[in-house]
Amino acid sequence: MKLTPRGAWSPLLFDPVGERSGLRADSADGLDLKRSGGKTMVIDKGVGWHAYCDMIDAAGAYIDIIKLAFGTSVLYPTDLLLRKIGYARRNGITVIPGGTLLETAVRHDAASAFFDAVCALGFDGIEVSEGTIELGRRERTALIREGRARGLTVFAEFGKKEAGSAINPFALADAAEADWDAGASLVTIEARESGTVGMFDGDGRPDPAVFEQIIKLITDTDRLMWEAPRKEQQVFLIRAAGPNVHLGNIAPGDVLTLEAMRRGLRNDTFMMHREPAALEYMI
Repeated sequence: MKLTPRGAWSPLLFDPVGERSGLRADSADGLDLKRSGGKTMVIDKGVGWHAYCDMIDAAGAYIDIIKLAFGTSVLYPTDLLLRKIGYARRNGITVIPGGTLLETAVRHDAASAFFDAVCALGFDGIEVSEGTIELGRRERTALIREGRARGLTVFAEFGKKEAGSAINPFALADAAEADWDAGASLVTIEARESGTVGMFDGDGRPDPAVFEQIIKLITDTDRLMWEAPRKEQQVFLIRAAGPNVHLGNIAPGDVLTLEAMRRGLRNDTFMMHREPAALEYMI
């Protein structure tokens, strides 16, 4: 048997759902929002160099963004930070610092220095959030525009990190439109790395009514990213929004598992398969 870039596997087995075409996995390019296929954002809470490389070598074809969580970016030895950023970008993956770091910079009147450092280190995106602090609309817009002016991809996060915080779909809809108008590529719906705020309760269970209301209020749902660190949350969103839903805060060890679920290669989404083509018999 002749091996293809996909190995020995039949194309019928590679994507039984039939909706994961045009992925970054098929290109050496980085993040391209015009290309079909739901984006996967990995949250890196501090994995070491070898584990980081192993993750990208094994599953990098299915990773679009890596977020160095919270304010951890400032804690790395500079050489290691540069290597992590560089290795991801060489593999076509966008790398961003966590939004809490920009919130810290804003609180200490150091936003300009933050942007200088982000660009000097080679990050190619940022997250504008107000999970802990309050940003007025004017300041939020200014931060998004500054990121775009610096040539960065901007992810605007909506929601609070405080325990028990819920999503107001109407406020989300208004903020999302303003964020997109300001230049944000995607609006991320906050759930934390625990998956216990926003659309999810304290036990991580989704609220289907809130999801439905968000979908009704926001027409451009292809520009929404849902933080969903737990498997049950990912299954809910894939079933409700389809395999090409953008998902964030995915643990490094869960990337291939998530991609398998997107493709119907796990029991949880098996019934999303396309109907097999009818067999034709020659008599």
